[in-house]
Amino acid sequence: QEQLVESGGGSVQAGGSLRLSCAASGYMDVGSSMAWFRQAPGKEREGVALINYYGATTHADSFKGRFLISRDMAKTTLSLQMNSLKPEDTAIYYCAASRSPLATLNPREFVFWGRGTQVTVSS
Repeated sequence: QEQLVESGGGSVQAGGSLRLSCAASGYMDVGSSMAWFRQAPGKEREGVALINYYGATTHADSFKGRFLISRDMAKTTLSLQMNSLKPEDTAIYYCAASRSPLATLNPREFVFWGRGTQVTVSS
């Protein structure tokens, strides 16, 4: 059974850092594109960063230089290092997996989703 479980969320002051992790099991551990999305209250879900099957990464412009996506060699754990956090980064962060090895940051391309982890950044 495919499953994605996020961890590492929490509360931090502006300028601080957090590292999110996502443990994948089932289909996803064979290899696929994986990504982080986030959704703030009253806003649409937005793509943060993606890593495809071949290890190439894409970071949305808003997060370049602050966030870094990575995945372990076994392709079973996805991580997101978040630095220089801002209050506007407050959101629920979701891990997602796509069946496509070359997915983009379009949430419609992702069929497996975790339940999310809350990140709260205070000023």
